[in-house]
Amino acid sequence: MSTLEAEAPRLRLLGGFTLTYGPAAVDVGTAVQRLLAYLGLRHHSTRTVVAGTLWPDVTEERAHGSLRTALWRLHQGRESLVRSEGDTLELAASVAVDARALMDSALHVVDTSPQPAVPPHDPIPWLLFAGELLPGWDDEWILFERERLRQLRLHALDALAHRLLREGRHALALEAALESVRIEPLRESAHRAVVAVHLAEHNVVEATRHYRAFRDLLHSELGVEPSVRFVGMFPMGAQARLTGQ
Repeated sequence: MSTLEAEAPRLRLLGGFTLTYGPAAVDVGTAVQRLLAYLGLRHHSTRTVVAGTLWPDVTEERAHGSLRTALWRLHQGRESLVRSEGDTLELAASVAVDARALMDSALHVVDTSPQPAVPPHDPIPWLLFAGELLPGWDDEWILFERERLRQLRLHALDALAHRLLREGRHALALEAALESVRIEPLRESAHRAVVAVHLAEHNVVEATRHYRAFRDLLHSELGVEPSVRFVGMFPMGAQARLTGQ
């Protein structure tokens, strides 16, 4: 890696906000953080939309003033992190954003086209170890983006677990499935992935134990039973025991 690449700006939004140049973190104010985070997630937007979204509780004039101040502060750094073309603002192409890398990885995993594009990143570490998007931020637009990314990651983890299972990489497949369970304990597709790995390794006892734990959780939380499809994953003899027949 060249010195230029090592010192390229990186925007971390997963697990908390951090702006770095190489190993050095840059301390920026709250308004600048929110502006960079917004453009890091939305890619580009008009000044009016950015101002109204980031400062919704003030007049339009004050919101635009706050935006101009945040942009002025950004321009005091070593390079411009935000590009402006007419009324449109976008994050500079030189800024690497971890949330975008996670999205790209997740979209690649769920891509079912015959010849998907080559992934820009190894999806396994991104999907398994990503933190929550900007924890503690409760802006309405952040709540939407957080849930959007959470759902995309859940679908990608389920798909990744089944892909790794087909490849015979059982340990990693189980990690992916269990991470999906951790994020959303009531998600049946994630639990089915866990059971599929156990059954592939002929661990029927562990598969049965996991199914029963999920069934009890689902019944206590929602008063419903797992799907017929879930029970149908087990050998016939085990199915009878699981359904009490």
